[in-house]
Amino acid sequence: MDKKKQNQQIKAYKPNYFFIILFSLTLGYLIFSIFQTSNENSISYTDFKENIKNHNISGITITGNEITGDFNNPFKKQINGNTLEIKNFKTIKPSFDDPELLPMLEESNVKIDVKSTQRSWFQMLLINLLPWILIIGFFIFISRRMQENMGGQGSIFNFAQSKAKLYQKSSSKTTFKDVAGLDNAKKEFFEIIDFLKNPKKYIALGAELPRGILLIGPPGNGKTLLARATAGEAEVPFYSISGSEFIEMLVGVGASRVRDMFKKAKKDSPSIIFIDEIDSIGRIRGTGLGGGHDEREQTLNQILSEMDGFEPHESVIVIAATNRPDVLDPALIRPGRFDRQITLDLPHKEARKRILGLHSQKIKLSDSVDFDSLAARTIGFTGADLKNLVNEAVLLAARDNKKEVDINDFEKARDKIILGIERDDLMNEEEKELVAYHESGHTLVAKLLPGVDPIKKVTIIPRGRALGVTEQIPEEDKHNLSCTYLYKRIAVILGGRAAEKVIFKEVTTGASNDLKQATSLARKMVCQFGMSKNIGPVAFNKGETHPFLGKELTEQKDFSENTAKIIDEEVKDIISSMEEKAVNLLEENKEKLIRLSKKLLKEETLENEDIDKLLALDQEKIKKDEKIICNV
Repeated sequence: MDKKKQNQQIKAYKPNYFFIILFSLTLGYLIFSIFQTSNENSISYTDFKENIKNHNISGITITGNEITGDFNNPFKKQINGNTLEIKNFKTIKPSFDDPELLPMLEESNVKIDVKSTQRSWFQMLLINLLPWILIIGFFIFISRRMQENMGGQGSIFNFAQSKAKLYQKSSSKTTFKDVAGLDNAKKEFFEIIDFLKNPKKYIALGAELPRGILLIGPPGNGKTLLARATAGEAEVPFYSISGSEFIEMLVGVGASRVRDMFKKAKKDSPSIIFIDEIDSIGRIRGTGLGGGHDEREQTLNQILSEMDGFEPHESVIVIAATNRPDVLDPALIRPGRFDRQITLDLPHKEARKRILGLHSQKIKLSDSVDFDSLAARTIGFTGADLKNLVNEAVLLAARDNKKEVDINDFEKARDKIILGIERDDLMNEEEKELVAYHESGHTLVAKLLPGVDPIKKVTIIPRGRALGVTEQIPEEDKHNLSCTYLYKRIAVILGGRAAEKVIFKEVTTGASNDLKQATSLARKMVCQFGMSKNIGPVAFNKGETHPFLGKELTEQKDFSENTAKIIDEEVKDIISSMEEKAVNLLEENKEKLIRLSKKLLKEETLENEDIDKLLALDQEKIKKDEKIICNV
C-alpha cells in the first residue's frame, strides 16, 4: 500500500479527542463517586459511642454531619458473613442533638478536629460543569450523526459543499488507450483535449471552448469511462459526481452544492466536470409538485446559471451522461450550454474484438480462444456486457481448476449471460417430449425460411425461466430491417406453437412468451414502421417509449378508438397469417420435424452443424419456393 493511501486511512480513522476527554472526565467522576460512597469502613453511631466509652478512639474529625477517626485497636466488623478489621472509621451524626457526646469525648481524652463542609474546587467544577458538558456533547454528537446521514462531510457548517470526487492530474491514469471502440466519439474529444492543452492557439483565432458535452447512450456503453479518459488525456483535474448527489432533504442544498462545485472547478481551471445521470435533475421544468420551488428545479436552474457564467479565460468543460435525452429540459441542451451531443452506439464487431482483448490482457488464455469469432457471436453486447463475459469465463475456468481460460469457458459464460444458468428441473418424459417438439418447430421453420438469422444451437436443458432455448445469431450487425425479414421473424417465433398443433393437435402454455414477442413485433410493424396496407405510412405512439430499451413508459395514446380497432385487426392478421405459414411448412416437413425432435431428445443440445447434417435441406429449392410477400 502506498503512502498516500496510508495517509487517507489514517485520516479516515482519526480519533475524536473531544469525546475521549469527555469520556475520561465522566469515568473519573464516577470512580471518585464510588470511592466517596464506599461503606467498608462505616460503623453505626452506637458502635462509635461504645468505642468512646472503651477508650478505643484516639481522635475524630467532624465535617458537617460526618464523623471520621482512628481506632487505637482494630475494630472487628461483620460484612456479608465475613469479619473485617478496620483501623479508621466513618459514621453519621443523628439529626437531633446528642448532649452525651461531648462529655464522653472529653472524659475519654479524644482529640476533636472540626473542618468546614465547603467542597474543593475540583469537586465544585465537576458538580457544576460536568452536566452541562454532557448535554452540550450529546447535542454535538447528534448533530454530527444527522449530518452524516444527510450526506454531510462531518460538520454542521459544510453539508452544502459539493460532494464531487476530485481526480487530480497525477491520479487520472485512464486514457483513450483504455477505451476500446467508440472511435467516432473519441474524434469529437480530440480538439477539446487540444484546446485544454493549448488554449492560446484557439483563442488567437477567436474560437471559444464548448461549454458542455452531452453523452447519450444505453447503460454500460462507456460514457463514464470516456469522460475519465478525456481528463486523463488532457491531464487536467476531473470532478465526478452523480446527478442524484445534488439533492438532499433540505431545500437549497442542491443549488449550494452546484455553486461550490463550479467555484472549485474554476479555481482549478482548466478542468472537467462530469455529471453522471443528469436526467435525475435535468428533467423538463414545470412538471414537479413543487412548481418553481421544487428542489430539483432549483438545482437545475443553478446549473444553467453557472454554465452561462463562464468567462472566456475559464477553461471549464461540463460533460454529462444520460440514457434519457428525451426528458431533458430544452434550456439545458441548447447551444451555449451543451453545445455538443454525442451518441454512443453499441460497439460493432471490430470494436467488440478490441474490447474483449483489452479486458483479457491480464488473463492466461488458451490458444483455442478466438476473439474474432467470439466478437461475431456477441452482437448487441455493450462494453460492460463484454467485460462481464470475460469475468464469467475466468470464474468458470477457476471453478474447474484450469490453469488457462479456453474457448469453452467463454462459450459457457456467453450462454449463461444470454440464456441464463442451467437449472436442475426434472421434467417427466411427456413434458420433455413436448419441449423437444416445441424447440424443433422453431429450428425447422428457421431452416425452411431463407434470410432469417442463422441457428446457432438448440437445447432442451432448462435455462433461466425457459424450459428450452433456440438460439439465433445474426451473421452481421443489422441497423435496417425489411418488412419481409420481420414477417419471417414472426413465423419463426410462432414455430414452436405451430409444432404443437402439427404433432399434438393442441397448444400449451409453453408458447406464452412467444406470443408476447410476436404481438409486440407485429404492433411495431403496424404502428411505428408503416408496414400495414390498411393503416398506411403513419406512426401511432401508444405512449412514451424509452429511446434505448424500447419499453413503453406511459399508457397514453394519440389515436382514436376506431383506429385502435383497425390496428388490433392488422396485428391479428399478421400473427395469424405467419402462424398459418409456420404450420404449413411443418406439415410439409413433418418427417424432418419428428427426426429432429428425436435427435434432440437423445442429445439434449444440438449445434448448427449437427442440425444441417441431420436435415440435409436443399437451400436452392427453399429459396425458389419462398412465397412470403410483404404487402404494403
